[in-house]
Amino acid sequence: MRYLVHFRQHNVIVPSVKCSQSGHRCISQAAAKIDVDFDYDGPLMKTEVPGPRSRELMKKLNGIQNAEAVHFFCNYEESRGNYLVDVDGNRMLDLYSQISSIPIGYSHPSLIKLLQQPQNLSTFINRPALGILPPENFTEKLKESLLSVAPKGLSQVMTMSCGSCSNENAFKAIFMWYRNKERGHNNVTKEELESCMINQVEDLIVKYRKKKKIVAGIIVEPIQSEGGDNHASDDFFRKLRDIARKHGCAFLVDEVQTGGGCTGKFWAHEHWGLDDPADVVTFSKKMMTGGFFHKEEFRPNAPYRIFNTWLGDPSKNLMLAEVIKVIKTEDLLNNATHAGKALLTGLLDLQARYPHLISRVRGRGTFCSFDTPNDATRNKLITIARNKGVVLGGCGDRSIRFRPTLIFKDHHAHLFLNIFSDILANFK
Repeated sequence: MRYLVHFRQHNVIVPSVKCSQSGHRCISQAAAKIDVDFDYDGPLMKTEVPGPRSRELMKKLNGIQNAEAVHFFCNYEESRGNYLVDVDGNRMLDLYSQISSIPIGYSHPSLIKLLQQPQNLSTFINRPALGILPPENFTEKLKESLLSVAPKGLSQVMTMSCGSCSNENAFKAIFMWYRNKERGHNNVTKEELESCMINQVEDLIVKYRKKKKIVAGIIVEPIQSEGGDNHASDDFFRKLRDIARKHGCAFLVDEVQTGGGCTGKFWAHEHWGLDDPADVVTFSKKMMTGGFFHKEEFRPNAPYRIFNTWLGDPSKNLMLAEVIKVIKTEDLLNNATHAGKALLTGLLDLQARYPHLISRVRGRGTFCSFDTPNDATRNKLITIARNKGVVLGGCGDRSIRFRPTLIFKDHHAHLFLNIFSDILANFK
């Protein structure tokens, strides 16, 4: 049995900076004129959240499945740009974007146009088992979408349906690569195939008896997201990559949350400046589909080794190609850097003014977060913000995280900061 080490990153405290402005609402100027024609001009609240219609629907859903995680029900037909509308008519500035999975805003005109084109109907209607029956244009569409933004040094890609199966199958690829190295790149024997399951059990017994572990690969997120948005220095990651190479371990970068441009680079690990690229990079969320890029040596040497029914979804590749086009045309990577700077600067000012409520402000691009004193305070702030028309998310034990879309701009940051400044000033 081989093991993967999921590396827990060290926390990095971002130093605060001084604000040149003064007064209660020093965070920003008034929100600028909207420059995205499909965006709303601000939040509009009609009820508390969840409102009566959401609560009614939550009760109905709970009769069918456990619905305790549901925040509220949404009206996606009315949601546009950076704004999410709920079934009670509340319009909220969404800084959470479906857990970081909406790349260019709700109901983007380019994607609507794409869906309306007759030649694309078959792609959305007929979902193929891609591993055995791909459509004629599948290779071409992969080149237009995923391979057009492939991380440096990775020419191979396997598509999946979500972040979890992307990582799980990437782990599998690493295990097969490592075992293939061990056997000198010889084929699997008949005896090995027939005894592999019992050998795994025996390996576990031996492992726990001798307390020895053999590491096939190292997995790391550029920013440890669910664990509390923990950061590490670029040099830390370069040294970690060196350690993996030194010991013959695969180096996997999990870009499920950080990939797609929110840090100001298309892939967050581009900030590290690696001389030797990662061996495997997983993706999902803003990439519209799941999967993993990998070096050629990680290709399975037989069919069905990495396999499931769907192996992704061609319609998502079609949409991703359009998303990438919009990102390039509208210069959204630079926008993420610029808007992120406005957001981070404002958060640092709030930290200086309300240190009893906000600490450890940190971020890269719009991928920002801060800590609160405890879980109860964090949850209360999120609830108050939601009722003021702002959707935020939590992570770790007591952090609040920001996961806006790539069309989140300076004026959206200023709008949020003014609202949140008032929330903090009146917080009890």
